[in-house]
Amino acid sequence: MAKVLVVGGGGREHAVAKAMLKSPQVTTVFCAPGNPGMQLDGIQTVDIAELDFPALVTFVRQQDVDLTFVGPEVPLAAGIVDYFQEAGLPVFGPNQATAQLESSKVFAKEFMHRHHIPTADYQLFTGVSAAIKYSDQAPLPQVIKVDGLAAGKGVTVATTHTVARAALTTAFQTVDAVLIETFLSGFEFSQMVLVGGEHYCLLPTAQDHKRLKDQDAGPNTGGMGAYSPVPQVTPSIIAETVQKVVGPTIAGLQQDGLSFTGVLYIGGVVTPMGVQVIEYNLRLGDPEAQILLPQLESDFYQAVLTLLQGQVLDLQWQHADTYLGVVLAAPGYPDKPTTGISVPTVKGADYASVNGTTEQLLGNGGRLMMVTDHAPSLAEAQRRVYARLAKLDLGDLIYRTDIGDKGLDDSSV
Repeated sequence: MAKVLVVGGGGREHAVAKAMLKSPQVTTVFCAPGNPGMQLDGIQTVDIAELDFPALVTFVRQQDVDLTFVGPEVPLAAGIVDYFQEAGLPVFGPNQATAQLESSKVFAKEFMHRHHIPTADYQLFTGVSAAIKYSDQAPLPQVIKVDGLAAGKGVTVATTHTVARAALTTAFQTVDAVLIETFLSGFEFSQMVLVGGEHYCLLPTAQDHKRLKDQDAGPNTGGMGAYSPVPQVTPSIIAETVQKVVGPTIAGLQQDGLSFTGVLYIGGVVTPMGVQVIEYNLRLGDPEAQILLPQLESDFYQAVLTLLQGQVLDLQWQHADTYLGVVLAAPGYPDKPTTGISVPTVKGADYASVNGTTEQLLGNGGRLMMVTDHAPSLAEAQRRVYARLAKLDLGDLIYRTDIGDKGLDDSSV
């Protein structure tokens, strides 16, 4: 029987660990560093930081772990897969060179341009003065992206030149390169793909809600909720995404000599010109993973092994229900979240930034937990989740009240 290590400590890793535990082949799932909320589901947390590669390798060898699954983008960008591969240990995720598709917005844009993958027009700037001069003359809205990892919050959609100037000034205080992109207007969706070399398998479609407040107001966050599947993303849109984005991306990686086994996350938008790419990620989305993985009927552990072996993967998904989840965050998120706030214990929830004990969970970051449910319709799934939230003592925790509304809007595409 198998043991699995999941690297990371958030809600995505909680969902991955639960999916692994469902496998009849798996007896034990460790999560490093994990969080106390995971222990409610029988996941064993390990006090090793996700960037302490030597300690993680030592633990895997000592515990005879059969597979390591890397959840977050930071260790992927830092080369954890390369480190494990050099140690001769099975690990699921892209190597450091390929992870640049997420860790560098410039790398990703140049990759898409080189391989004719549809995306927004852009300009690259390495100095604030030139960037502001261009921005002041460019039409609005503008999308300003920092070149580097920013936990889903490194993007500003500027609707005024004042906002654009402020975003550029702030960005160049911490990074050396910034992109200014043409705004792509349309219906956004997430399409994740499990990849093993030339073989791949699509996950159901999902839609993340990035803005902090209802009606997409407020600052960008790491994600305040999600639902899946997305009614407006029709089979023809999925087919177009495969033809114009998924296939060319995987072929482009091979042409560029970049080996890839892991998760390809496509942030897509349906525009009047067709499907275009907003961004790439090279791991499961958070919060999308929490409403995607519960839909999987196949053995997730075996699926990952199949991909690592470079074999064809055929996954079975449930198609009867829609899944929806709402993120609960600490007051002050995303700028200065309050820590130490009490977090309720909820059966079936996915916990993120919490500490304390299973009897008393305390907030230790921004997004703290995600409450999910499913039903035969999106409207009923939405109703069930918010009914559950209404029964909880949430104190000062904040959340959006409109997750899923876009999927119920027939005019949105």
